[in-house]
Amino acid sequence: MNAPDNILLIRLKSIGDVLFTLPAVHVVRQNFPDAKLHFLVSKEFVPLLRGFSEINEVMSFDSTGFRSKSLPIICGSAFRLARALRKKNFSLAIDLQGYGETAWLSWLSGAPERWGSVYRYPRNWAYTRSEWRDDSRHPAEWHLSLLRRCGLRIDEVRNEYVLPADVMAEARKFFTENGLDESKPTLFFQPFTSSPNKNWPLANFLALARHFQTRYQVIFGGGPSEREALKPALEAGFVVAAGTPLLVSAGLIKLSALAVGSDTGLLHLAVAMGKRIVMLMPYSVTTTKPFQHADWVIAPGNEKTIASIAVEEVVEACQQTLIPNRGVSG
Repeated sequence: MNAPDNILLIRLKSIGDVLFTLPAVHVVRQNFPDAKLHFLVSKEFVPLLRGFSEINEVMSFDSTGFRSKSLPIICGSAFRLARALRKKNFSLAIDLQGYGETAWLSWLSGAPERWGSVYRYPRNWAYTRSEWRDDSRHPAEWHLSLLRRCGLRIDEVRNEYVLPADVMAEARKFFTENGLDESKPTLFFQPFTSSPNKNWPLANFLALARHFQTRYQVIFGGGPSEREALKPALEAGFVVAAGTPLLVSAGLIKLSALAVGSDTGLLHLAVAMGKRIVMLMPYSVTTTKPFQHADWVIAPGNEKTIASIAVEEVVEACQQTLIPNRGVSG
C-alpha cells in the first residue's frame, strides 16, 4: 500500500473509549507523518478531541436524523453524511469501534483501504483488512493489535493528551473564584459514573475527604445532573465542581496532586494527561483499567460489590501515592 495522504479515524463514543484510541492515533501519525488525519466522532464528544494534538480535522457525527422514524429523513441524513465523507477523498479509513454503523461509515467514506476491528459477524464485509476483537484485552491494546496486523510499525506506545492552554486558564480561574490556592496540594474526587453499580458510596468519599481536609484542599467533581446528589459535599464545606465542562474538570485534576474516583471517562483522561489516580472498580471489570497502570486500581475480592471496599484501604492507597508527591503539578 502506498503511503496514504488522507486518513479517516472513526470512534463515535464514549469519553473513555474515545480516549483509548489515543495510542493508536500516535502510531498512525508515527507511520504516516505527512498524512492529514481526520477523526469522526459523535458531536457531543467533539470538544474532547481538542487534546488530540496529532489530529488535523475533527468531523462531527450527528445521529439525530438516523434516530428518526421517518425513512426520508434517515435517507437524507445518510446521503448528506456520505457526500461529506466522499468529498475528503480518503485513501484509508480505520474503524476503531467496530459497530454496525461504523462499519457502514467506513464503507461510505469511499476509502479504497478500510481497516476495522470486528466483534460480530458479518461486519467484516466493510473492511479490506480486519481483526476479530479480543474482549479479554484492554481496548487500547486491541486497537494497536489491529494496526500491527495491518502492517504498521510500533516503536513505542504513547498515551498523551494535551490540554489546551485556554482550558488551563479556566481551571485556574475556578481555583481563584472558589478560594483555592494553587500552591497548596489538592485532591480531586469524582464519585459518580454512568452506571450505579460502578459507584463507590458518596458517604465513603465524604469520609475520605474529611480524613485529608486538614492537609489538602478537596474538590468534588461531577456532571450537571449530579449537582443535587453532591449537596452533602457542599454542605460539608467542600468545593463542588459539578457541571463544570469536561475539559475544565480535567484542568482541575491537572492542578491537583491526585484524583480518586470510579471507572469513568474523566479518570481515564487524567491518566492520558500523566496524572496519578486511584481508581475504584468492581471486581468484574478487567479490561478498562487505567491504560498501562493496572496497579492504580483498588477492587474488591471474591466478587464482592464495589461498596465493600473499605475507606481505610483507599486512605492507605492515597497516602502511599501522596508521600512522594507533596507538590502540585501545573
